[in-house]
Amino acid sequence: MRQDTIERIRRFSKERDWEQFHTPANLAKSISIEANELLECFQWSDKNYDLEHVKEELADVLVYCRNMLDALGLDEDEIIHRKMNLNEQKYPVEKARGRAEKYTEL
Repeated sequence: MRQDTIERIRRFSKERDWEQFHTPANLAKSISIEANELLECFQWSDKNYDLEHVKEELADVLVYCRNMLDALGLDEDEIIHRKMNLNEQKYPVEKARGRAEKYTEL
């Protein structure tokens, strides 16, 4: 995420004094709620959906994720690279390529 975007998210919350509500538990709940609203965009069709609505709900998820990173003092690149390293171990290309099974079933 670009720094100007991060600063805009932070400024939005700060101006409204909403950081007080940004506990990890509250943010985790909000991420889940917004992710379900994103899923609702595809409730009745995998192909016929409103892209503008999808973008709005996806943005909500991302904003809450950014807020959680701040609340926990985490660096998004660091935690993503750490998780990708684990995923690469669990899903080696030679076993996982073109397959959707969980790593325990490869």
